[in-house]
Amino acid sequence: MNKLNKLFRNKQEDILSVYFTAGFPKLDDTKIIIRELENAGVDMIEIGMPFSDPLADGPTIQRSSEKALENGMSIKLLFEQLSDQSLVSIKASCLLMGYLNPVLQYGLEKFCKDAAWLGISGVIIPDLPLQEYVDEYKTIFEKYDLATIFLITPQTSEARIRFIDEHSNSFIYVVSSSSTTGATSSDEEKIAQEKYFKRIQSMQLKNPLLIGFGISDQQSFANACNYASGAIIGSAFIKELDHSIDLKKSISSFVNRIKNKP
Repeated sequence: MNKLNKLFRNKQEDILSVYFTAGFPKLDDTKIIIRELENAGVDMIEIGMPFSDPLADGPTIQRSSEKALENGMSIKLLFEQLSDQSLVSIKASCLLMGYLNPVLQYGLEKFCKDAAWLGISGVIIPDLPLQEYVDEYKTIFEKYDLATIFLITPQTSEARIRFIDEHSNSFIYVVSSSSTTGATSSDEEKIAQEKYFKRIQSMQLKNPLLIGFGISDQQSFANACNYASGAIIGSAFIKELDHSIDLKKSISSFVNRIKNKP
């Protein structure tokens, strides 16, 4: 049982997951950000693997990905950074989030093997076709005890949601709207969003739910937690990093604001 499964076994509510792009703002910031998120009490850390065409991401994360690539970030370098001994004792569950093409170029089984050796608990690959995963890749991910997390949206059919639930072994990523990451919602969209959350909640899926996209502050985090085991924050944190003068202080302050701590 990896850290991710233990997390959901021991905590069923108010789980805070924070996403950042590896290699942003600076190439060597990855380790600092992970350590400071851990120190601030984040439950889960999503490490973004930058890609040149991140279709699911809004402009904020796209720009961070572009900057990280300009800085020289790659999967190989990220894995070298994650092998730092100072990260061995990290208690938070660490996930890798990225796109399929760079993973296949790296070598899928080598990617899984290296990620597992580094203590990674799971992966989120938005453009990984579900049926292709089930038919070709599932056994490889399971071989290395790596959870594979799939996204659902307001347009995802009940049949597909239940198929995802059947083939998932950690949590389901509930995309709060049809927009990209970082987008804000109108009042009408918020009403529709609430109906969507209630619909998914009523399905009583076997896997816990985490809500992402549009979570940016304590209020939106708390609201998401009314319908799921927790929520994922990405673009708002990237903005915080982008304007930071002191990463340690900025990260601590940001997480405390989300948790509503003084």
